[in-house]
Amino acid sequence: MKIDQTRKKASWGTGRVGLMLLTAAIGAALAGCGGPPGAGTAGAADAAGQPDTETITLGLLPSIDAIPFIVAHEQGFDKQQGVNLDIQTFKSAKDRDVAFQAGKVEGLSADLVAISVYNEAGQDVKITSTTFGEFDLLTGNTDVASVSDLKGKTVILSKNTSTEYTMAMMLEQAGLTENEVTITEVPQIPTRLELLKNGKADAAVLPQPFVTMGREAGLAVLGSTRTAKINPFVLAFPQGVIDAKGEAIRGMYAAYDQAVDYMKNHDQSEYIDLIIEEVGYPDTLKDQIEVPEYVPASQADPEQVNSALDWAREKGLLKRDIQAADVMSDVQFK
Repeated sequence: MKIDQTRKKASWGTGRVGLMLLTAAIGAALAGCGGPPGAGTAGAADAAGQPDTETITLGLLPSIDAIPFIVAHEQGFDKQQGVNLDIQTFKSAKDRDVAFQAGKVEGLSADLVAISVYNEAGQDVKITSTTFGEFDLLTGNTDVASVSDLKGKTVILSKNTSTEYTMAMMLEQAGLTENEVTITEVPQIPTRLELLKNGKADAAVLPQPFVTMGREAGLAVLGSTRTAKINPFVLAFPQGVIDAKGEAIRGMYAAYDQAVDYMKNHDQSEYIDLIIEEVGYPDTLKDQIEVPEYVPASQADPEQVNSALDWAREKGLLKRDIQAADVMSDVQFK
């Protein structure tokens, strides 16, 4: 089945006001829906004995954390587990959130800062697992050899998001603060890469496949969420969907683990074309793509969650007194 590639253009305000207005609207949109998207079953058991399937609609970004879900669907592991993954991919987090606001996706690849914003707006959105994402900090300035060299320099990212949180944690580890660099708001990821390549900024926080594209263009990697031991990437669902589709969510994770096992036991050449098509790598970089060594799904680390919640409070994005336990679901991991 061809995965639905949703390509919507959304225009929001940036900064705290735009974020809060958006997330406040999510409540009204979800409350006004007659039921969650994909409700019901996809059909009766077939002649071969396949179980009935219940649809779960996922809103994913074209990044490496989406790959196991995509493989799970393309290989039919989801159907084997009694669930149909209706995967919709979006070019930006803002496009994804607009679809979530409209009630067109049930679960979404999100981040810990977004979880803070959703819950500040009164939305009971819960983390069901961590995911295998990655941000890298790139530079084209030959005078910048490490994160500590960014003092007084310009960094481009998307403010009040996990990219800014990632930058803040990397600076802290290097003995710097956010006030010691100039942060410029550039939400569009392709634009960040082009500005960096053209010397219009000293560094930028980027996801794959733009990291590979940047390295191919001669940019250097200063660090990543992996080297900094930061993991803001999660999969999340509203509590109402968790209550209604708990069994299907567990089937989704069983299919995810099957996909992880499949990739471990098959040559990358057997599924690399799918990654190029769905994640958006240029075909010319086929030989440079490094597929991570995925591990079975697991729940987010409460310490990581609390760290992001604390940062969101410092930025004024979160005023509620909530902790990791308040935003984590045990639907899959007890």
